[in-house]
Amino acid sequence: MLSIMNTANTTIDRIENNTGDTHAVGHLHHHSASYEADKARILTRLRRIEGQVRGVHKMVEDDKYCVDVLTQISAIVAGLRATGLVILEDHIRGCVIAADPEEQDAVLDELMSAIERFNRGIG
Repeated sequence: MLSIMNTANTTIDRIENNTGDTHAVGHLHHHSASYEADKARILTRLRRIEGQVRGVHKMVEDDKYCVDVLTQISAIVAGLRATGLVILEDHIRGCVIAADPEEQDAVLDELMSAIERFNRGIG
């Protein structure tokens, strides 16, 4: 059984297990982006990364030297990591610290899950 609990700014998906207990699944849904103050900087970084990806695509099409392609891929990964850290910091400052104390455990669980996914993704 899937239910949704709505609070002022948050939706928490809950699922019931075989014993009738429920636990949070998915993630909290907030109505505003905590990265709003850094949005222009984030978008600039993403456009730069997008250009780098197009550049690597062209390098491969043009049969450029493998080490040069790998160097550019490394730069892309570093750019993504830096951009992700900006968003993560904004999330901590805007969503985690400002969370309703009654939702603190769920917010921290969501944060830890996001950090784990982020670390796996950028290794």
